[in-house]
Amino acid sequence: MLKQQFNLKLSQKLSPQQIQLMKLIQLPTQAFEQRLKQEIEENPALDTGKEKDQNPDDEFSNENQEEEYNDDTNDVDINIDEYLSDDEVPAYRLQANNYSADDDDKSVPYASGTSFNQHLKSQLNTYRLNENDYLIAEFLIGSIDESGYIRRSLDDIADDLAFTQNIYTDKPQVEKVLKLVHQLDPAGVGARNLQECLHIQLQRKELTPTMVLAQRIIEHSFEHFTKKHYKKLLSKYGVSEQQLKDAIEEIEHLNPKPGGSFAGNTRMVEHVVPDFTIRIVEGELELNLNGRNAPELHVSGAYNDMLRGYKETKKKTKSQKDAVQFIKQKLDAAKWFIEAVRQRQQTLMITMSAIMHYQKEYFLSGDERHLKPMILKDIADEIEMDVSTISRVANSKYVDTPYGTKLIKEFFSESMTNDQGEEVSTREIKKILEITIEAEDKKKPLTDEKLAAILKEKGYPIARRTVAKYREQLDFPVARLRKKI
Repeated sequence: MLKQQFNLKLSQKLSPQQIQLMKLIQLPTQAFEQRLKQEIEENPALDTGKEKDQNPDDEFSNENQEEEYNDDTNDVDINIDEYLSDDEVPAYRLQANNYSADDDDKSVPYASGTSFNQHLKSQLNTYRLNENDYLIAEFLIGSIDESGYIRRSLDDIADDLAFTQNIYTDKPQVEKVLKLVHQLDPAGVGARNLQECLHIQLQRKELTPTMVLAQRIIEHSFEHFTKKHYKKLLSKYGVSEQQLKDAIEEIEHLNPKPGGSFAGNTRMVEHVVPDFTIRIVEGELELNLNGRNAPELHVSGAYNDMLRGYKETKKKTKSQKDAVQFIKQKLDAAKWFIEAVRQRQQTLMITMSAIMHYQKEYFLSGDERHLKPMILKDIADEIEMDVSTISRVANSKYVDTPYGTKLIKEFFSESMTNDQGEEVSTREIKKILEITIEAEDKKKPLTDEKLAAILKEKGYPIARRTVAKYREQLDFPVARLRKKI
């Protein structure tokens, strides 16, 4: 059954301009510069730098007359004075001039060089190989990942050689060529697992008693080594603690990711550009916004001249009317973008200033134990903005402090109550946990249960499972794997 009814409801919708402003706010400095460059390329009415012979009083007319043009196409009227008058939008709202000394060099250097696979392939030319073996070796090198490992079985590789390269071979032949790949630099490249990688590297070392013991451990007792069953190793090989310790030190100096060091040197370097700078001046905190977030923008004078020329023309053509419609759209977009940039600057400064004052003790001392519990809502309530706005500022922005460049969201943390009933930050607890683990006796590392007891003695009553969670977040392994002989 069909029926009609009226419903009255309130709804809130964001305008396209508000959505675009939110997107601008979340952009870090480098991304904002790219967005600015894109806007300038797309909108010729938007200009940067100081405008020559800029005189707002002479350039804008205060007349409030409406020029109308009506033809048989019934085009809409255009109020030219809205775009030539500065009554509603003063000049200072259409410009931003806040450059600083850090804007001089905007070029970002990038690393260049030979890729990891190219480096390995170039070494094949030093070996005498027939065409078939050379193609197999080239295919094996192409199967090596950035860490330097071949993660696929030789049977699968032999099948792929047949299907994709039309090279018919078998597993023994592939394994024979793989042994040649193992001779390439860096040592350990082409290994199929960690054990093989370490074994390849040890084979290139000078044969000393310590090195022989290390090879035997990796080849025959790898599981005991990884699980740190030192007593079993001492018993199996009949060596002293010092001899075992020397052998283990040799193994620990090997590279578990032989491809990582080479690939990391040729990968494009990502430069973090701080969006804010905090300095301590005479015992007080001083906050500055990176000047690259405050470009000098203004509406192009040429477009205003076009409108003035149209206004003064007595006989207006259809093409002129179409041109004015285009100019009108571009001027609207330029004025809004300038205003959005200004609002972005203001939002960034207000938000970061609130965070800085909230965490004043930390910024003055640099001690993470002085970080106060702080969530997004704390800052949102203080500056009367939405939580989503604070999140956009915090998630992708960096601040340069006297203690290094920090991601702003790192200053946010949950709270817990200590034994004195005070609210403390979880970051403070993690820092104390980190200090405790680093100071432990590595021959008898502390279990999570013992760590929980120590924290409780220090006034932080947290459960063992919470200690385990914080320990994993700090990248510390379990006690057994932290043990040293």
